[in-house]
Amino acid sequence: MSLAIVYTRAQVGIDAPLVSVEVHLSGGLPGLFIVGLPEAAVKESKDRVRGAILNSQFEFPSRRITINLAPADLPKEGGRFDLPIALGILAASGQINHDRLGQYEFLGELALGGELRRIRGVLPATLACRAAGRTLLVPGDNVAEAQLVGDANVLGAAHLLEVCRQLATGTALQPPVPQPSAPLGSFLERDLSDVRGQQHAKRALEIAAAGGHNLLLIGPPGTGKTMLASRLPGIMPPLTETEALETAAIASISAHGLDLKQWGVRPFRAPHHTASGVALVGGGGQPRPGEISLAHHGVLFLDELPEFDRRVLEVLREPLESGRITISRAACQADFPARFQLVAAMNPCPCGYLGDAERRCACGQEQVRRYRARISGPLIDRIDLHIEVPRLAHRVLRGDAPEESSATVRARVCAARDRQLHRAGKANSALGTREIERYCTLSENDHRLLEHALERLGLSPRAYHRILKVARTIADMASSENIKTPHLTEAISYRALDRSLAR
Repeated sequence: MSLAIVYTRAQVGIDAPLVSVEVHLSGGLPGLFIVGLPEAAVKESKDRVRGAILNSQFEFPSRRITINLAPADLPKEGGRFDLPIALGILAASGQINHDRLGQYEFLGELALGGELRRIRGVLPATLACRAAGRTLLVPGDNVAEAQLVGDANVLGAAHLLEVCRQLATGTALQPPVPQPSAPLGSFLERDLSDVRGQQHAKRALEIAAAGGHNLLLIGPPGTGKTMLASRLPGIMPPLTETEALETAAIASISAHGLDLKQWGVRPFRAPHHTASGVALVGGGGQPRPGEISLAHHGVLFLDELPEFDRRVLEVLREPLESGRITISRAACQADFPARFQLVAAMNPCPCGYLGDAERRCACGQEQVRRYRARISGPLIDRIDLHIEVPRLAHRVLRGDAPEESSATVRARVCAARDRQLHRAGKANSALGTREIERYCTLSENDHRLLEHALERLGLSPRAYHRILKVARTIADMASSENIKTPHLTEAISYRALDRSLAR
């Protein structure tokens, strides 16, 4: 038979569309031609495939070989097509049995000696292959990653010859032994009990974790803003299996790949303030996820917020609302999920010591105004909690009194989140307008209180809704069915930056 079809998967964003590798041998001058929008790495596969076939003691056909990667309008990139191309050539030339080819999907880069090398983006391909009902065959180094999809049929091979034996016998490769779930990782080592004092900030951190709210920490240098932010993932509710797979799939297609030690751990991303807009949202000729997508279901921490380029910060506005980012390029378009919690930190002024009890601020009023104006009003509107983190007295730092651990706080957070999921099926931060009207009702006196606060602080309707959602979270933490006056007043108090700008 001079025609063979082998199934594999491309990579477009976090999707893995099916690709049929059609190999046809015909008469004419010997040569190998690849069509179907291959990029440079795919075109170069003909040399890797030739070397792998010959060094595996097979014969490379001296015929005209045409390889079509269908669909033809889908860009193909990377070395993942090496293995299916080699198998298609061997099947079309009659050197291996093609009867079982339709039962499998193949991914893998080939070395010249026939060894299979690790590739990126195996996890999205595994999810798609499971839905198609086929068995996925991947390089041995990718097996552990593919196994994260618990009910997927996955086989791992180290060499082209092992794959050929599997196609000949159907039993040459044994399914990998299931691995126990990796323990929760490093963020549980960053315990909230390490932070001395700052009870007000810890309270805000707990509210942010319970309701999925964005948080802004304002305070002089060295007061513990970064310490607090880095402890937020440790008090957030554990990831569900679906959320863990989504997070792992994004990491799988990133430049650094998936670290299995971070399986089940909420991401914590902290880009430097010199990061570009593309670094934050993603991009490139073939779109790659940025920091906001790598922080999906986790925390994006922006330290020294006013030091970021204003145009860079503005790209966060839409993802903060929609939870997704669409990257469009001339060749393709890719969607990436980006449902993250934003935690930002900033000094109160350029020198950092405005309002400090021990050091005098050297900034003028106009300098402070320009410094804070680097953050736009629409972005401030999207941050639910503004918390002042003051300098602590030395006796507090020396104190021997035990602080609450992350495990204790996390138990309360999980209880509050369970109430939200039972009531609306989502965290309070994700409530829509109609859901706010239904679940965030106020008494007439509380309505007047909120209206007065909005007028005094000059807040937008968006901020109005966010105050209500924070109040709803505080009520849930107090096991209250209704939002009461103390819950509302506490929610209003978490608009520190708005208060300072309104003076």
